[in-house]
Amino acid sequence: MAYDIFSSWFGQGAFFAQPLGMVIVSLILIWTLVWKALALWRAARKGSEWWFIALMIINTLGILEILYIYVFSKPAAAVGAATVTAKSLSEGEQKM
Repeated sequence: MAYDIFSSWFGQGAFFAQPLGMVIVSLILIWTLVWKALALWRAARKGSEWWFIALMIINTLGILEILYIYVFSKPAAAVGAATVTAKSLSEGEQKM
């Protein structure tokens, strides 16, 4: 019965029922999950709640995630360097 519903919705020759189709869908899934995980991790580390929610809900095959990582958020190295510089400056002022 379930197979009859499946075949009536998608037909016998559905794209993702073919071996090549399953490979392509699997690669797209892996691509999306990797970029989504990286973007969600960065948003969580920066404390960007609204970006985290948007990235979690909106699925754009990695496009929004890539834009967030490279355009809308500062690179992690720059954020870490700014923190170290500010910390060392405040320690230097306390010693004087």
